[in-house]
Formats: sequence, structure tokens, C-alpha cells
Amino acid sequence: MLDRAKNKGEPRPYLRNLNVRWFEFDLSDLLQMRILPEEEDRYSVRKGDLVICEGGYPGRAAVWERDESIFFQKALHRVRFHEPSHARWCLYYLLSEDLSGRLRQHFNGTGIQHFTRAALSGFPIPVPTTEQIARIVAILDEAFEGIATAKANAERNLQHARELLESYLAEAFSGCGEAIRLSLCATHISDGDHAPPPKSPTGVPFITISNIDKQTRRIDFSETFTVSREYFDALKPHRKPRKGDVLYTVTGSFGIPVLVDDDIEFCFQRHIGLIRPTADVDSRWLTYALLSPQARLQAEAGATGTAQRTVSLGVLRDVTVPRLALEKQREVAARIDVISDENARLQATIRAKLTALDELSRWPWCSRSTSNGSKTMPPPSQRPTRRPSPSA
Repeated sequence: MLDRAKNKGEPRPYLRNLNVRWFEFDLSDLLQMRILPEEEDRYSVRKGDLVICEGGYPGRAAVWERDESIFFQKALHRVRFHEPSHARWCLYYLLSEDLSGRLRQHFNGTGIQHFTRAALSGFPIPVPTTEQIARIVAILDEAFEGIATAKANAERNLQHARELLESYLAEAFSGCGEAIRLSLCATHISDGDHAPPPKSPTGVPFITISNIDKQTRRIDFSETFTVSREYFDALKPHRKPRKGDVLYTVTGSFGIPVLVDDDIEFCFQRHIGLIRPTADVDSRWLTYALLSPQARLQAEAGATGTAQRTVSLGVLRDVTVPRLALEKQREVAARIDVISDENARLQATIRAKLTALDELSRWPWCSRSTSNGSKTMPPPSQRPTRRPSPSA
């Protein structure tokens, strides 16, 4: 591919390490390289072939199940079995060896490890009878398909939960008052420090956009660095968040409002905006107003950039929200609080289920050897209750 003298033929899509996941292929980002007609058989993957990563994530593999063939580059291995049923058997065995930590014993390299062709050629694999392979693969296929179905249902439920909250917000902020610009609801609308601040072993936390949890819309202070007290004290007041302010992500995953509801000192970067409400604006109500689909659409319409979309402070100031009396704002916010809290609990439950299903799909079920060296699926009472560490 990198040799200009040999790089001839028609551009054709090909698989890289990044395209090979466990049990599946991600074809959303395929590149192309030139292939001559006489090279097609040598560099193509056809239905039933097992594709294994040589580097990146050594040993990660998937079976190509599509009718049409595809090409592959040298960082991948193509394994074509005499018995087609052995492909999925080997795939499950590779996963079992990876989870147990034994697979890495076949890798070369100290920093970046590789599962070389020589190592793969010498990789021992038990070969039960065809009947045993068919029975065990069928059991595992059924189990993984059941997990995949459960995950798809959970993901669908999670999306429905998000849509339910969005629908309620849309209704709550639809036709409930005259629209006014956000700049009229705030004493300050600004962003954080544009210059990278000097770090200090002690002092005041400095948050970046990565500290904003978009699921919970809260600040995660667990992985922040600190700046000196002198640096913090020199900041202008509107760059020192205080209780009742609303933060708003303006870059990347823009449009996430976060209510500052604790008396804690911290400062922030320029990818986060700060909105300090006027005395006649309720902070919780304003947070929900900015979370509503109406405000989100306005921000999206004004965002600029391609690789990283950004909402300028000018666009943010021009976002409109309903004009409501303070008591009415608090009434609306209280109603949304109930729905939002229940929705948050529902989403947390579904995400916990998704995490459990993901762990379940990676259990080393093929971990017990029979007397003839083949693998069998242990009964439910002997399956682990959690995924063991590689050293276990």
C-alpha cells in the first residue's frame, strides 16, 4: 500500500484494525487502496473467513458474514478454514483466551504488542468433533443473540426516556409567554479563560468541557487540575462561578446547561459559557429553558465550524426564552423537577442494565476443558458472577 511502484490498480475499500470489532465489523470509515485484478484473491476476505487483528488490539476478531467480498491490509490476518464451522469456534476460543489473559502470551513486542503471523500459525486450538463444535457454537450464538436483543431493547428504552423528557420540555416552553433574548435575563454572559492556566499542586479546581457530564448535566470534579489561589483571585467576578449561575457548553457537545447549585470555588475554560441570571429569573427554570428543544434548535442554527461546532457568545445572547413572572417560573421548574428526577432514575437504571449486559457478553463461557481437550459451556451454577481480572 505504501510502495508507490507496487501501488497500482483500481481504488478498492479495505479493512483496517479499526474496522474489526469483536464479532462484527465497523464499515462506517473505510479507506481505499489500489488493487490489481491478479491481486484480488490474495488480498480479499470472503464470506466465512475469520479476520484477526495483528496489532492495535491483537487477537480481536470477527467472521465476515457478507456475501460480497472485501479487501484487507497487512495489519490483519485472514484465516480460511477447511471446515467453515471452525471459524466461529475459533472466534469464541480467541475471545476466551483474550479474557483469561492467556492470549497475550503469544504476542511479540514490549511497548506495542503484535500477534504475528508466525505466532498465529503456531497458536494451539482444541478441535472437537464437528458435532461438538456445532452444539457449542449454537449454544453460544443463542446466548450472545439474546444479550444483543436485550441490549437493543435497553438502548431503545433509553432513547425513549430521553425523548419523553424532551417532549415534556417542548410542551412546557411552548407558547407560554413573550419571547425575550437571553441577554435580557442575565447580568453577565461570558466564557472562561482563553489562555491555558498554569497548574498548581494546590488551589482551586479548573474544569474543562470534559468535566461536564452530559447525561446527568452535572460537573465531575474527580479529574480536574488545580490553579493557584493567586490566579483565581485575579480573575474577573464573572469568571468565578457562584451558586445560581448556569454553565453552558459552547464547543463540541454544545448546548448542555448545568446549574451551579453548590457553594464551591472553581474556574473554567473558554469552551464553557457562564450565564448569571438577573434577580427576576429563576436559575432552575433557566436551566430547563436552555435544555428545551426550542433553545437547542436556536443554538444549532447559529453554531459554526465543521470539525468542532461552536456556539459563539453572540449567538448564545440572542437565544430567546419565554418571559414569565418569577413565581410562574418557579412553578414550571418545580413540575419539571419531578419529571426530570424520575427520568434520571429511569435512565440510570437502563444504563446500569446496559453495563451489566456488556459485561455479560464478555464472560469467558468457554473456560472449562473436557477430557479430550475440547471446550464446553459450564452450567449456570458454575459461571462467574463477574468478569475476572486477566491475572485471575
